[in-house]
Amino acid sequence: MVVVPKVKSNWLGTMTKVINKSKVAAALVGMFAIAGSATVAAQDVSTLQNEEAKIHTADKRSQNKINSLFEQSQELLYEYRGVVDEYENLKVYNDHVQRLVDDQNASLASLQRQIDRIEETKQGVVPLMYNMIDALEQFVELDLPIHKERRLARVERLREIMGASNVATSEQFRQITEAYQAEMDYGAGLIAYEGKLQFEGEEISVDFFHLGRAALMAQSLDLKNGWIFNKETGEWEALDDAYLGSLTKAIRMARKQTAPDLIKLPIYAAERAE
Repeated sequence: MVVVPKVKSNWLGTMTKVINKSKVAAALVGMFAIAGSATVAAQDVSTLQNEEAKIHTADKRSQNKINSLFEQSQELLYEYRGVVDEYENLKVYNDHVQRLVDDQNASLASLQRQIDRIEETKQGVVPLMYNMIDALEQFVELDLPIHKERRLARVERLREIMGASNVATSEQFRQITEAYQAEMDYGAGLIAYEGKLQFEGEEISVDFFHLGRAALMAQSLDLKNGWIFNKETGEWEALDDAYLGSLTKAIRMARKQTAPDLIKLPIYAAERAE
């Protein structure tokens, strides 16, 4: 009779227990592995969601920046266009001002040239003015003695201003031309004025009358006597009584005390050259 040791039976049991324990351990490991995988997966999804949210946030910020940059670019574009328009306007204005400046410079250059020639002009004008004064004095001396003292006094004043350093050359010339104009006025129209007549050593208060430079006469204030200036002799002569009434009327016409009318007065004829 063979006896089977009990040791074999225990070994199998032991092996069975080991196997069973291994299965349990494997099952536990699998369970932990599945649980770990689920945890990891959940973490990955959360991470992805967080990242996606960050991306959306970044996209939004980027879009906001793009919008802001676009608005800034539009504002800069408007400013640029405004600057361009202003530049064009300023360019037109500057060109206009430059033309004005060029014209003013040309005028200044012309004035400077004229100023440079002033001394040359004075050198020619000053002797001319002295000659004009001398000629005016000679004319007054040779002319009818109409306001002779007044006219000679005017000539003397002209000589005085020619020696005055505070009187400009232009003013000196103006006064000389005015004196010539006054001499021209004596030769026009009927003129009557009161004065003193020297006749035969006697000073007589009279009314002088002259018809331009054609005739110079005088009448006493009592209307009883008359005189006529003889240009040939340079002396006063008694006027024929026949002309006293006409002379009285002529004096009144000159003073506009009566209407203009025809009058008969003696006039010395001009000498003819042979």
